[in-house]
Amino acid sequence: MTTAGRRVLIGRIVGLYGVQGWLKIESFAEPRMRIFDYQPWLLGAAPGTEREVSGVKGRPQGKGMVAQLPGVDDRDQAAALIGTDIHVAREQLPPPAKGEYYWVDLEGLDVVTADNVELGRVSHLFATGANDVVVVRDGTRERLIPFVQGSYVRSVDLSAGRMVVDWDPEF
Repeated sequence: MTTAGRRVLIGRIVGLYGVQGWLKIESFAEPRMRIFDYQPWLLGAAPGTEREVSGVKGRPQGKGMVAQLPGVDDRDQAAALIGTDIHVAREQLPPPAKGEYYWVDLEGLDVVTADNVELGRVSHLFATGANDVVVVRDGTRERLIPFVQGSYVRSVDLSAGRMVVDWDPEF
C-alpha cells in the first residue's frame, strides 16, 4: 500500500491574533511546533480544492500558537481562514519508528482474524484515554477493535495492505 498522494491532517486554524493577519492555530504535530517544519501546507478540506502555502512562520503564544501566512496581511483576510484544516503530504513526515504507524497509513487496510476470517477494512481510528481504536467496516457492520499490538493486533503489513487481529468475528 502506497502513501503517495495521501494527506495528513496536522492542524487547524482556530482564530485571529492581532490586526496584521496573524492566526491562532491548533497543531496536531508532536511536539506541536513541528507543524512549521512540514511545508507546504495544504489548506482546505478536499484534495484538489486546497490552497498550497509555503513560508509559514509561527511561534508559541501563551498556551497556544500563532502563525503568519504569506499574503495574509490583514484581519479580514485572516478571518476568512478560521476553521480551515491544515494538511501536509504524507511523504513530508519522517518514517515512523519500528512498530509505530501513522493512522493515515492504516486506513484502508484489509482486516482479517488470525483464522483468516475477513472482517472488513479500516475506516479510521480514534484515540481514547486508554488506547487507540480501529474502526473496521465491512458494508453491513462496524467493529471497534482496540489498537493494542500483541493483544488484539497481531500484525500489520502495509505493503500487503493487511492487518491481522485476534478478534471474535461475531463480536
